[in-house]
Amino acid sequence: MALTDAQVGGVLKMAGNPIRLLLAGAVVKGDLMGFATGWKRALATTGTAIQGKYIAGEDGAIGDTINCYAEVVLSGRITAATPGGAVYGAEGTSNGMYTETAPVTGGDCNKIVGTILSATELHLFPCARADSVA
Repeated sequence: MALTDAQVGGVLKMAGNPIRLLLAGAVVKGDLMGFATGWKRALATTGTAIQGKYIAGEDGAIGDTINCYAEVVLSGRITAATPGGAVYGAEGTSNGMYTETAPVTGGDCNKIVGTILSATELHLFPCARADSVA
């Protein structure tokens, strides 16, 4: 099995105080966010790479200011994850989503953004690690 991110129904258990960020792109609660001409969904893909920095604490549209977190436990939107494994930002067109498959194409963001706690729960801490690329 492999981690599947439905990108809906996320439940966050927060660690620490929220920060408020102005959105340059729409997000869903639990999305991995980064900065590229504004705060928006992260993406690991070369050419459109946006390194993950924070987790959206709520849904938001372009121009909204929302609560975001540097560390959370996320459940409710993840299935079939492998406990103990690393979590990365997803590639392709999966902006804001998570994967347990390390991006390997040269220039892809391959920073570990968290750890898999169970088949349905992730511990995310994207700010705790330096940005990195394959």
